[in-house]
Amino acid sequence: MAKRRYWLNLCTAKSWEESRTRGYTCSGWNESRWKAVQKMQQGDYLLLYMSGVSRFIGVLEVASKPFRSEERIWDDALYPCRVEAKPVVMLEPDTAVPIHDLKDKLSIFRDMESPKAWIGRVRGSPQEWSAEDGETILRALMEAKEHPVVREVDPRKLAYRPPALKSKIGAVTVPDSEPEEPESSVPPKEPTEDTAVSEHTRIQSMLVTLGGEMGLDVWIASNDRGRVVGGKRLGELPRVIDDLPLQFDAATMKTVKLIDVLWLRRRTIEAAFEIECTTSIYSGLLRMSDLISMQPNLNIPLYIVAPDERRAKVIEEVNRATFTRLSPPMPEICSFIALSALEEAMRHPPDLRRHLKPDYLEELSESCEVEEA
Repeated sequence: MAKRRYWLNLCTAKSWEESRTRGYTCSGWNESRWKAVQKMQQGDYLLLYMSGVSRFIGVLEVASKPFRSEERIWDDALYPCRVEAKPVVMLEPDTAVPIHDLKDKLSIFRDMESPKAWIGRVRGSPQEWSAEDGETILRALMEAKEHPVVREVDPRKLAYRPPALKSKIGAVTVPDSEPEEPESSVPPKEPTEDTAVSEHTRIQSMLVTLGGEMGLDVWIASNDRGRVVGGKRLGELPRVIDDLPLQFDAATMKTVKLIDVLWLRRRTIEAAFEIECTTSIYSGLLRMSDLISMQPNLNIPLYIVAPDERRAKVIEEVNRATFTRLSPPMPEICSFIALSALEEAMRHPPDLRRHLKPDYLEELSESCEVEEA
């Protein structure tokens, strides 16, 4: 008998309720997930994770071979790639098990230098999870069924559903990097210098200056444009553009707009930069991963800019299986730029920098590819 495999299966409160009305007898995914669905076998377990509230709410057993169907079950989408299922254990939203209650037991939380790395493992489904993690979740749900603990659920989170955006690979979601400041009819105050300009903002300003001196237009992430350096907002620096002259689907455009810095020549992206100065390297890599997945033929040079002491960690993260399995693999198109190298470049006289071309980045950066042992 084949060994049981465990698959993460995302649901919303709405899709979970729709499945419940049918006795949890079926689970489905978008057409783009057919390749993964085909790997499922009868007897495998589906770990139901309710997004919005970040809780495991149940486990289903795969009860058929994968198949396609046009029967409408869920309101939000067709989800034609399906398996028949039967419930193993099922809870309610207020008795479901929060994922953070299991952080000391699940392998996805063991990388302490990337406290948000686990988020990438619950952003899409189906995903195969380790038997160790699957069994841990199953035991926790069984315990919660036997001895329920009621935890109130914020109705707004329960009702939350991230907007699905159109992309080449189907409907996808693109999380915001961080909440943007609300718009106001009151004119903004004059910018004031922060008591301590963040390293992230300082690096953005250097990339703006360097790209602008090369004669390139520069895009600053939409949520960073109001940050102040040298008495000016990043969005007001020379060569920073207000609109991206690009034509992509909605999901790709939202992803691109959140990348820390872009260098552009008319309608062509010359380089994309993510800056990683904090404990987590994962957020920028996930944005780049999303971009590669949605636009595999885009062929944009990607760069991670970080302090020198983070070199090994950046290269390690870029070479995670999640990213090396992309097409093209991320290590082939993503390079590392040490902060010291960028600072050295900025010490060149401005007249010299004006003669540089974007391919100067090849000299400035280091490959993230690693050799097999």
